[in-house]
Amino acid sequence: MITKTQFKKELEIIIDNAIREDVGDGDHSSLASIPENATGKAQLLVKDNGIIAGVEFAKMVFQHVDANLKFKKYIDDGEIIRYGDIAFIVEGKSQSILQAERLVLNAMQRMSAVATKTKRYVDLLNDYNTRILDTRKTTPGIRALEKWAVKIGGGTNHRFGLYDMVMLKDNHIDFAGGIEKAILKTNAYLKKNKLNIKIEIETRNTDEVQEVLRVGQVDRIMLDNFSYEDLRKAVKLIGNRFETEASGGITEETLKKYAECGVDFISSGALTHSVSNMDFSLKAIK
Repeated sequence: MITKTQFKKELEIIIDNAIREDVGDGDHSSLASIPENATGKAQLLVKDNGIIAGVEFAKMVFQHVDANLKFKKYIDDGEIIRYGDIAFIVEGKSQSILQAERLVLNAMQRMSAVATKTKRYVDLLNDYNTRILDTRKTTPGIRALEKWAVKIGGGTNHRFGLYDMVMLKDNHIDFAGGIEKAILKTNAYLKKNKLNIKIEIETRNTDEVQEVLRVGQVDRIMLDNFSYEDLRKAVKLIGNRFETEASGGITEETLKKYAECGVDFISSGALTHSVSNMDFSLKAIK
């Protein structure tokens, strides 16, 4: 997984790019209508129910735009929120507050939706030892925010990108010439380049599981689009030799059935690619 330093850098890149994209050569609406030294207050008003995420990110954005802005939070990331709650108040230069407004709202609405959906999935797995994983099916450019939201909702992050874990999927295996060649080549590559990262390999049926078990030299076996019956068989075959992960079209409705098969992890792209943003607004306080 990526380090805290790498993650912080990702957040800084997101903020820099979003402000560049939104503000350009100036927020002319604010510059034209509000005196440069005017100050004010604004509150983040919750207009939905769920799990809040992005409060700490909002603080980062305001501080990036104007280090003199004062930020007072009333609700922490991960807390349950209800319509009418006030998450925080920001105070200072009015032009600065408005410059940061849209990025704060866009990020918090998206992150809170992801955290809320993740929490529902996590709650469904309370009676099992299975953990829910996110995927790389994220919105381009804001992966760090969406994966942060998954953690806030109680989920577990899978690899962040192509560089912090090896995942040998069907195309890798087919291009490499089969499971055994893919595994052996990968281990040789990691050794040669002195890379200490885990290897996961995708399997499409129990025959492929048997071949992975014969070759070994991996950390986790993904069981992709298995039926419940085949998934149970595969988990039993693997035993405790390797971690197991179920993947492929798993929904809120089918989550428990997959967990009942005994897998260690269930990965779901729906946590990040199929959410509807929650509703917040940033309102001036007179």
